[in-house]
Amino acid sequence: MLKKTDTSNFRYFLNVVDCQQACPAHTPVPEYIRLISDRKYTESYMLNWESNVFPGILGRVCDRPCEPACRRGRVEEEPVAICRLKRVAADNKEDIKSYLPIIPSDKNGKHIALIGAGPASLTVARDLLPMGYKITLFDREKKAGGMMRTQIPAFRLPETVLEEELDLILDMGLKTCFGEGISSMKSLLDEKYDAIFVGTGAPLGRELKIPGRDEAGDHLSIGIDWLSSVAFGHTKKIEKRVIVLGGGNTAMDCCRTARRLGGKQVKVVVRSSLEAMKASPWEKTDAMAEDVELIGNHKPLEFVMREGKFVGVLFEEVHSHYDENGKRTLIDTGNTVLMECDKVLIAIGQDTAFPWIERDIGIDFNQWDQPVLDEASLQASIPKLFFGGDAAFGPKNIITAVAHGHKAAISIDLFCQGKDPVAERPVSDFNLVSQKMGIHEWSYHNKIKQDVRYAVPHMDRKQAIKQLASEVELGYDEEMALAEASRCLNCDIHTVFSESICIECSACEDICPVDCINFLQVDDEVEQVSDERVLSQLRVSDINPQQEILISAPLKTGQLMIKDEDMCLHCGLCAERCPTGAWDMKKFTLKDLKATIL
Repeated sequence: MLKKTDTSNFRYFLNVVDCQQACPAHTPVPEYIRLISDRKYTESYMLNWESNVFPGILGRVCDRPCEPACRRGRVEEEPVAICRLKRVAADNKEDIKSYLPIIPSDKNGKHIALIGAGPASLTVARDLLPMGYKITLFDREKKAGGMMRTQIPAFRLPETVLEEELDLILDMGLKTCFGEGISSMKSLLDEKYDAIFVGTGAPLGRELKIPGRDEAGDHLSIGIDWLSSVAFGHTKKIEKRVIVLGGGNTAMDCCRTARRLGGKQVKVVVRSSLEAMKASPWEKTDAMAEDVELIGNHKPLEFVMREGKFVGVLFEEVHSHYDENGKRTLIDTGNTVLMECDKVLIAIGQDTAFPWIERDIGIDFNQWDQPVLDEASLQASIPKLFFGGDAAFGPKNIITAVAHGHKAAISIDLFCQGKDPVAERPVSDFNLVSQKMGIHEWSYHNKIKQDVRYAVPHMDRKQAIKQLASEVELGYDEEMALAEASRCLNCDIHTVFSESICIECSACEDICPVDCINFLQVDDEVEQVSDERVLSQLRVSDINPQQEILISAPLKTGQLMIKDEDMCLHCGLCAERCPTGAWDMKKFTLKDLKATIL
């Protein structure tokens, strides 16, 4: 028999709010967009700040895992501009000092060391300082920010925005030791720290060992090192003909920066097809808009030297073959092409690096020379030691580093209390609050707008490539922001069903615009919705196995109400039409957001 769906755990409801679930830090996306719709920009900013910590930064440079998950993308081509709306809250907020947490002057007696001043470590500090922890932050650079400062160009992330959000944390009372890299983990462990968090990122750019690498010398640079040199003002120009090897977002930052430093002919060359490039689609679009040429299906064979002079890169044309498991194999065609250039930037990936951690002090490392960690707590084999961000499992993105920071802060707090960071982790509860304001009125905007996604304005491209630090994206003005916010479908406001007062009139089934509600007679021996005896009766039988199905207990006639959450638009028409109130629209809120991060 089909079992009634268990909705007693927050996971059911969170999984339906696809954007929030897709965000590694589970930022409550629909709620902050509603606040923007009400012009409550400061409140929206602080809601973001509680979970993603860097709203102004991430509103510009986030990898946006929330947007492919957006329910709007199921009814039209483009999702809601979730990321850029976050920037709207940051750019339009008022003074937030009164909203910030109070840092107790009386400490709790525990002292934490943070290594690396990137997003993961700063999140740990932000979470632990209000709890009375004393914190010392170490970083080999002279300023905080980690890769946010060294690898993201100012034309994407202005220094003023970076500094403002970093200072919110740095001004909370932690001790900073900038320009002081840690040279020995053993020595640090011998000091009187109650716990140590490592958030040093993945600072090692991968090399490309092909013939001619050594001979080419200064004509070649590792992409992340070159971007860092630009960020700190050490590099101010580049040769006219530039090739960037690699297809990720770092490669896009390299090529666009090269255009601004004097590169006239800039090419990005990748082994894969252009469609399979790892760079975000909008990053590729922005690069091409600045006259960067993207070339796919070319594998570098040699850095070519002639008579002691660097000439360029020899490539072999390839094509990609995918097996039944989706694994890619590059098939050589035998055709080669020499692309002449003056400078090559190698941006083919990054790795963690821990030369300062001795290998004989009890820290276990895996085959990739990464620390062995408990995934739930981020705790290493030495109990007082925790890792997070790219330093934990390799390169990801800023929002994942923030999520790791939240996880690690919970673990460190439990550890310092003498509790088990895994077995005694907190579990979040949740609230469901009805949005009824009358028979046919709701406290949220449930009228679906048909507007397509609003394009974010950009500065003139010809002017943009002449200015290294001028922000290219201008952001939404208020009119565009409010219009874009109105496209949100309010996925955190759920259709909640009460069997006891349902009269099985099928009014909800009739009015549903996407046919997601079904009243069915189901044989007792059926155990899965995927059973053909169920699928054949559904109004829309294409079930998404990754999404929830709401199944009621047997109704008075023995029928089951089966609702496909993947199809639902949260429009509330079912609740408006229901004559008995068996359907209600209820807003879902997590009580302890950080405790939900896996």
